[in-house]
Amino acid sequence: MSRDDGDAFFDGLPEGFRSREDLGAPGGFPFTRGVHRSMYRGRLWTMRQYAGFGTAEETNARYRFLLNRGTTGLSVAFDLPTQMGYDSDAAMAAGEVGRAGVAIDSIADMRTLLRGIDLGSVSCSMTINATAPILLALYTAVADETGVPRDRLRGTVQNDILKEYVARGTYIYPVRPSLRLVSDLMAFAAAELPRWNTISVSGYHIREAGSTAAQEVAFTLSNGVEYVRRALAAGIALEDFAPRISFFFAAHNDLLGEVAKFRAARRIWARVMRERFGASDRSCRLRFHTQTGGSTLTAQQPLNNVVRVTVQALAGVLGGTQSLHTNGYDEALALPSAEAAGLALRTQQILAHESGVAAWADPLGGSFLVERLTSRVEEEALALMTRIEEMGGSSGAIDHMREEIHRAAYRHQLEVEAGTRVVVGVNRHRTGDSHEPPRGPDFRELEARQTAALRALKSARDPAAAGAALDDVRAAARGDINVLPAMIAAVKGGVTLGEISEALGSVWGTYDSAG
Repeated sequence: MSRDDGDAFFDGLPEGFRSREDLGAPGGFPFTRGVHRSMYRGRLWTMRQYAGFGTAEETNARYRFLLNRGTTGLSVAFDLPTQMGYDSDAAMAAGEVGRAGVAIDSIADMRTLLRGIDLGSVSCSMTINATAPILLALYTAVADETGVPRDRLRGTVQNDILKEYVARGTYIYPVRPSLRLVSDLMAFAAAELPRWNTISVSGYHIREAGSTAAQEVAFTLSNGVEYVRRALAAGIALEDFAPRISFFFAAHNDLLGEVAKFRAARRIWARVMRERFGASDRSCRLRFHTQTGGSTLTAQQPLNNVVRVTVQALAGVLGGTQSLHTNGYDEALALPSAEAAGLALRTQQILAHESGVAAWADPLGGSFLVERLTSRVEEEALALMTRIEEMGGSSGAIDHMREEIHRAAYRHQLEVEAGTRVVVGVNRHRTGDSHEPPRGPDFRELEARQTAALRALKSARDPAAAGAALDDVRAAARGDINVLPAMIAAVKGGVTLGEISEALGSVWGTYDSAG
């Protein structure tokens, strides 16, 4: 059979197994076999390595290291205070500055983070949710300063607040105003940043919290449906935003099961968008980023993680991902070393250029087992999505989804402890070897430098102008105008992320997970 898929493809399937309408062809509805006809023969997936280290200066150095070794997209990991809307000098930020990613307090930090990088030619993904509009405001402000037209900016901001309530916990405001921020960002980008992916609906963190593969698909796509409804209710035309929705999934160790999961997710999303919303084929395509599973990495025998990451990356590629991050083998011990990050990138490059899998669109399509697994994931996920719809959609089913994930995680842990689920080096094939974590920075010294720079910025700016800019942010939050323009004006005047977050909180309050 030729590499181009035609009627001959269906000749090898058992009679009555799956219909032509379910499978389709690569690039055709319902996109089971991929969102592009040529897939990687036309263009390889983006090799987007996730990184964030303490200060913006250190993270910029890691980006240059990765770009020099052939990575094709940037991905920013932010520290916990940045994710939660605190400046580095806030009491709540003490001891956490720069530990889980880069600290970004102001436009000065964003300038340093992006120094020497052409924003018009490199795409950038930012894993940020509650403070996503503020980070996008900072990114846009730096692009404006450097003369890069807004219509040339390419990238993704995660902006998926629902999964924070369900699985991850970095929320700030109540659900309703948080969803308003999501739709404000989508509307702003539709008008000003046409090449920007305005939301990356994340199943990754749902899976990392312990969900099954079917739950990952169901809860993620249910959240996606909620965002579509909210955007439509905000008056944004479907075809103005739907093509820029992207997704973010985990890849775990069950190679064929994960391939089936990706294929099922595409098929479900395509049909939901067409049948419920009347979307065009362009808006029915589920485009997604994949990250190998952080929760599958082990501190015991960490070099085993090289194999795990390779299997997981292969699942993402065979499943048709549009971009991929491969974890470093030592990430269960500490932030990844340069050696581990370099090997993780080389893993992708070997798959792309030496394995041969990139020469075929959906190379496992038509396999009796893969098609059966795809249908099984689809059926399980649709049943879960129906239950969520009965509860009023994702915003009304937060507690239900959270509980289901907890149950699945508990079952998984019991299986590991009983030995019925084998984890090599942990509950089978163990050795007494110990491994020292890679040396990290002096976080106390890092925090002192970051807070000193922040205080200098605050003392040098025009306090009256900063106060007026924050008043404009509060006024936008109280009303129904888009908050992004006020945020961009504020950050250009030296207003900080924490100050904008606090201004929003003064209008909306904060979310109480206890109800």
